[in-house]
Amino acid sequence: MFGLNCSHPIFNFLSLRKKEMKELTLPKITTDKTVDLDEAEQILENKAELQTLEQINWKNYPYKPGVQFRIAHSNNEIWLKFYVQEKHILAKETKTNGDVYKDSCVEFFISFDGTNYYNFEFNGIGTIHLAYGPGRNDRKFVNPGIIHKIETKPSLGSLPFEEKTGEFNWELMVRIPLACFSFNFNDTLEKVKANGNFYKCGDDTSVPHFVTWNPVKTEQPDYHRPEYFGKIKFD
Repeated sequence: MFGLNCSHPIFNFLSLRKKEMKELTLPKITTDKTVDLDEAEQILENKAELQTLEQINWKNYPYKPGVQFRIAHSNNEIWLKFYVQEKHILAKETKTNGDVYKDSCVEFFISFDGTNYYNFEFNGIGTIHLAYGPGRNDRKFVNPGIIHKIETKPSLGSLPFEEKTGEFNWELMVRIPLACFSFNFNDTLEKVKANGNFYKCGDDTSVPHFVTWNPVKTEQPDYHRPEYFGKIKFD
């Protein structure tokens, strides 16, 4: 019988991955009435802790805008709010499932089965891109009729604009109904375990940047890598 050599590189890699994998628990929000988006935003502010995107994974893209978020759930919805500070803002895309990643963009990827994942992408004026699949090149767009059930509240307004340079602070409140997870719909989010990541990018801004919540260990920027997702638990 041969014993396992725990100093072998594969064990070191797995140990490193476990150490680097962040964990996030989404608080459950219950209300005794139906609330509108403004009320949901206030409740989220009071109930959910502030999280920060601070991982710069690629040395060729050192710019790090200030990005924080809060996230919670209400059994049948995910409530998510981003807070962004950056020097260049751009919001040209107005088409659902268009190239919002080229604009000032925040993103939320989540997988419920460990293989397939949803990529929610939002530019600063609330335009949404949402698809599902196991990787970058094998994705299915979620029906725009379902996507339009998502409520957004962008502080930059809803009209497109060319790049502006200065010192900008903007926010985006998002409410995602359970129906958006149309490829593996559940009756409730309560006690669900998932994996995911949160991102900030701006491919066509004057200073392209790629900031993540959980580290991504690829040679070039690549958000479609579920093996680098952190753990997400729903209360």
